[in-house]
Amino acid sequence: MFPFIHGWTSIARSTQTNVRLGAVLSFVAGAANAGGFLAVGRYTSHMTGVMSSVADDLVLGHFDLVATGVGSLIAFVAGAMCTAMLVNWGLRRQLHSAYSLPLVVESLALLVFGLFGAAINSWASVFLPLTVMLLCFMMGLQNAVITKISHAEIRTTHITGLVTDFGIELGKLLYINRKKTSAQGQPHVRADRKRLRLQGLLIACFFCGGLVGALGFKGWGYITTLPLALLLWTLALRPVLDDLKACWER
Repeated sequence: MFPFIHGWTSIARSTQTNVRLGAVLSFVAGAANAGGFLAVGRYTSHMTGVMSSVADDLVLGHFDLVATGVGSLIAFVAGAMCTAMLVNWGLRRQLHSAYSLPLVVESLALLVFGLFGAAINSWASVFLPLTVMLLCFMMGLQNAVITKISHAEIRTTHITGLVTDFGIELGKLLYINRKKTSAQGQPHVRADRKRLRLQGLLIACFFCGGLVGALGFKGWGYITTLPLALLLWTLALRPVLDDLKACWER
């Protein structure tokens, strides 16, 4: 079943599978973030903006928005906590699906987001803040998955750090090493081309996901969450089936 993606979410990891999974999750994060903005008017993948908004709204006296911002931050943390608990629970029981379980939860959350969307127009005061917090939960959940899998080498839901690291490596790549001006014993400046390619790939996948998400939500609305959820299910399905098979054979 889908031999090309077999092993992308298994507990046996490699640099290649980490990069492939990171690229797909960056795409999903970009799509959900852009689609979420069209739905609720807020980006939910980065907590820097949320924290700044909470401070601004607190000074301006917009206490309802302060409550939503604090709830969003708590939801993001809760998503990361959920990933840690699910992954550690699965690893301690030697489940093939230890890294797949958070993606299953995220796919279900995407479907709930689609259902919430149908109710936003009718009960905006209730479902709008709930939808924002749900999206933040999803982003925290997903970012924690790839962070834990790759030992913090890959992150998928916020691009600021990636763009910063990309700029650093690009500066090192363009740096001209001159023997006459270099201090004695100082090594030449060398860019990590492999890391540069990885960062460029993740940035490009997030951007492409944003385009697809924005176009999808603009043209077809909340039904766009369905293919995103199916994509996550496709990634997670094989390890889950392996565990179910092993459980059945006991």
